[in-house]
Amino acid sequence: MRPSRPTGPLVALVAAAALAIGVGVAPASAHPPHPGHGGKVPVATGYGGAVATVDADATKVGLDVLRRGGNAVDAAVAAAATLGVTEPFSSGIGGGGFFVYYDAASGQVHTIDGRETAPAAMRSDAFVENGVPIPFADAVTSGLSVGVPGTPRTWATALEQWGSLDLRRALRGATDVARRGFVVDQTFVDQTTANLARFSAFRSSSDLFLRRGAPPAVGSVFRNRDLAETYDLLARKGVDALYTGRLAEEIVRTVQDPPVRRSSPLVVRPGLLQLGDLASYQSPLRPPTLVSYRGLDVYGMAPPSSGGSTVGEALNILEASDLGDTTQTLHHYLEASALAFADRNRYVGDPAFVDVPLEELLSDGFAAERACLIDPTTALPKPVAPGAPDGDYAACETTAVGTEGTDGQSTTHLTTADRWGNVVAYTLTIESLGGNGIVVPGRGFLLNNELTDFNFTDTQGGVDPNLPGPGKRPRSSMAPTIILSDGAPFLALGSPGGSTIITTVLQILVNRLELGMDLPAAVAAPRATQRNTVAVQAEPGFDRTALQALGHTFVDNPEIGAATGIEFLDDGSLLAVAEPVRRGGGSAAVVARGR
Repeated sequence: MRPSRPTGPLVALVAAAALAIGVGVAPASAHPPHPGHGGKVPVATGYGGAVATVDADATKVGLDVLRRGGNAVDAAVAAAATLGVTEPFSSGIGGGGFFVYYDAASGQVHTIDGRETAPAAMRSDAFVENGVPIPFADAVTSGLSVGVPGTPRTWATALEQWGSLDLRRALRGATDVARRGFVVDQTFVDQTTANLARFSAFRSSSDLFLRRGAPPAVGSVFRNRDLAETYDLLARKGVDALYTGRLAEEIVRTVQDPPVRRSSPLVVRPGLLQLGDLASYQSPLRPPTLVSYRGLDVYGMAPPSSGGSTVGEALNILEASDLGDTTQTLHHYLEASALAFADRNRYVGDPAFVDVPLEELLSDGFAAERACLIDPTTALPKPVAPGAPDGDYAACETTAVGTEGTDGQSTTHLTTADRWGNVVAYTLTIESLGGNGIVVPGRGFLLNNELTDFNFTDTQGGVDPNLPGPGKRPRSSMAPTIILSDGAPFLALGSPGGSTIITTVLQILVNRLELGMDLPAAVAAPRATQRNTVAVQAEPGFDRTALQALGHTFVDNPEIGAATGIEFLDDGSLLAVAEPVRRGGGSAAVVARGR
């Protein structure tokens, strides 16, 4: 059973609500005839393959790969490498991510864990000094926050497993963009400005991103010849060149002795990374998470990501509930999110270090036990307690305890599909906006601060699954998702946004599958995020009145997430969707419009 594309009054109401915050929504039966922000077209319908990213250059490079006969994996790697050029504060070869792939030939979904790992020298108290946690901002801008990058190994693994291009050809388009340059937009300027103090503190970062101490001007051309040469190195020697040899030595030197200016007021702690940490890094293939929702098979990323488990658990709770009208559907969405986040915080971590009860977290019995806590007339007191995924499901009990994660906000997501029906949902990141703020000198890319995704101290009464550890992967909220209908691809999507990634993906699915919106409307609609906190964060256009009457409290969040997705329509065409406004708008394209 594949949900149909809706039309009618509800879509019109959704469009009106989205327009209230300046978000344009395409009608269910059309795509915008003109570009959005910065010449980007956020919705495209057609055939032969599709690409959706946050950036027009990245989408174009991915689309060129498809038009030249490459597949969805080739296009995903090419687009991701281009985002490393044009969106360097959100992604790049200094970071990591999670890659979810549907293989049309076998009908199977596969995933790659490209999460960064902690150095072998890292211990559980690595972020504690004199008995107290290091200030979070200090930990971010340091060598101490840097994990072993997973993105290059992810690209190599994906291409070796399922691609039709080698790395040299997959990197060609991104290398051209880095060498030729791209036009700076307001988002790039704003993100540079947000990092001005940090970039100014490091010689390598200011040399690359600042012009006489200031961000580049809107409309200017930004070139990154250092990154082009780094990509040339990877193209010649493969990604092992980053994990061993001279480049690896340069990364380690940068982490252990950050190139901070003597005049900088910042206290920049050295890191623990060693050459052996880089040389031993692997990006393993992991079985995806899987839940069934309204007859659809929803695949996601397993731990150390909490995306697949938390989205999946929340969907199971919703399916076990009587959702009723729009208000009740949104009420249950918020409550299911809070309950699933409580369980995420208590149980999910790197499965090589903690016993994650994944099967029980995604079981119908556990979902029913959690769903029975939801009162349709009154919001639960927050934060709620975690449940007991122990296989014995009967009681409805909770107490007011719980914690919220500290995942960073700077991430990007891309979605690709090809003419053979292969699909990729790929979320990648360097963690905070600008990563740890430090460019590897002469190499053109920022390092990550992923290790600040660990909890600095125990948050779970002696059973915290997300404390630092040697070789451990910090918990993530990235939630690249692929949904099958009767074994065929129906929808692929994902988003950046730290821990709001989970609720963004979940709310888009609720919008699309329960509230009757088409995918452009589901992506554009105002968002709210409940992550087991006292107040719900919501965008200004989100209608709160009826939910406040049920006891939900709200605080403003100007922007939540920046999703992309591709839907396979009943007529065989592809609907590619990116944000019309958030994060400056995204870019969606298809190989051919119409037959």
